Amino acid sequence: MGLGGWIAVAIVLFVLGSIMALKPSGVEQRLDKLRMTARRLELNPKLIACPSWIRGKDNEYGRGMIAQYAIILSDIKLPETRYQVVDNQLRPDTTDNTVTANFSLDKLPLDLPESVQPFVKAVYSKANSMVIFWDDSAYVKPNSNPNYRSEDIEPDLLQIKRQLNEWAQRLS
Repeated sequence: MGLGGWIAVAIVLFVLGSIMALKPSGVEQRLDKLRMTARRLELNPKLIACPSWIRGKDNEYGRGMIAQYAIILSDIKLPETRYQVVDNQLRPDTTDNTVTANFSLDKLPLDLPESVQPFVKAVYSKANSMVIFWDDSAYVKPNSNPNYRSEDIEPDLLQIKRQLNEWAQRLS
């Protein structure tokens, strides 16, 4: 093969490499499916900067990004509350003096699927919304959730939605 042949092979490899770089990874595809299913179920997922009162990346307060999934309740007025998850139970957040600690949900178990519980960091309510903060990317990663199955996404999200509704009813 002459110099022209090697140049053609190099160009083809370069183009193929560029195309492969555009393809989302398996984890990104799983995360997209999770968030699209959440949208369809009206759980309103968002990726936000971790709030200062929540333990984020490396278990440090306010570090990194975190997912928030929220339900909007048109017929309920909720107080502003913050709950940390400690030992799979809700505990009022008392780190901020501007928000009055609310003990209505104190020591309630998360009561979420086992595949979701380890990744839940906090719960928040305000006005007409109930929010759960969790590491949804860890839920779809094989190394942090080896039992991940795509068919569990919808039932797990429906359980999150049911639990958010239940907590909202207790707070109203």
